[in-house]
Amino acid sequence: MSVTCTELVKECVTPAETVRALDGVTIEVAPGDFVALEGASGSGKTTLLSLIAGLDAPTSGSVQVDAHAMSQINSNARARVRLESIGVIFQDNNLIDEFSILENVLVPLQALGMTPHVARQAALEALARMGILELQDRRPRDVSGGQRQRAGVARAIAGPRRLLLADEPTGALDSENSKSLFGAMADLASHGTTIIIATHDPLIEGFARKVIRLRDGRVES
Repeated sequence: MSVTCTELVKECVTPAETVRALDGVTIEVAPGDFVALEGASGSGKTTLLSLIAGLDAPTSGSVQVDAHAMSQINSNARARVRLESIGVIFQDNNLIDEFSILENVLVPLQALGMTPHVARQAALEALARMGILELQDRRPRDVSGGQRQRAGVARAIAGPRRLLLADEPTGALDSENSKSLFGAMADLASHGTTIIIATHDPLIEGFARKVIRLRDGRVES
């Protein structure tokens, strides 16, 4: 999936002041690209991911994800695009402890209305792509932190989703697990999944095809 952001502005209004979290950001991401968003805390990385995912709407400017004008449709329509096409993962993978790894991956597929057989096959395929098929029956608390993050990625990419957005996915991982996760994501990109990661982790530069640096809500030239 392609992503085009044009002159994005996002203002956060408080009783004391109006802060521009993003100030005229323009980026283009091609289908199958693996892009790292770098920058200090407060530079606008998470805000940019939120706008691309449709979790929020910009103050001005546009976000286009393939044929979807995310900045022009309402929140319900954005949620539908996210469910069908966009996977989002965070440092906290938000897995449900009472469910098995497989059941966690099945949840969004069931929300899409897939039949149980088709959903199960899609979930198993996603787990296999992330190299954790053998963990399908375990609970999240019974696997390592790196394996939990892989399960979170599997849930995000299962089914028809071809855009993966990740916010500090290796923040709680050691260097070996970080390299392993980035390597798995690079493999996903090589098979056509578009990946945009916001991270402070310097290891990303050994895997990402493109690095975009943000500073004070703007793209550094």
